[in-house]
Amino acid sequence: MSKPLSLLFAVVAVLLMSATAISMSYNAWLALLFAILTLFSIGAGFIVKARLRRLKQQNN
Repeated sequence: MSKPLSLLFAVVAVLLMSATAISMSYNAWLALLFAILTLFSIGAGFIVKARLRRLKQQNN
């Protein structure tokens, strides 16, 4: 995975984690939503990384 793409996934995950932490004091359902979005974002990063690695192996 390229460095800018890795940075994008990391920044998005940190922002979602921050939103989860902040929303915990306001609304539990909103915090749950942000927590789920955070997990999906982290999972999407792993999926993209695996697919790019698999594509790179097929081309070599």
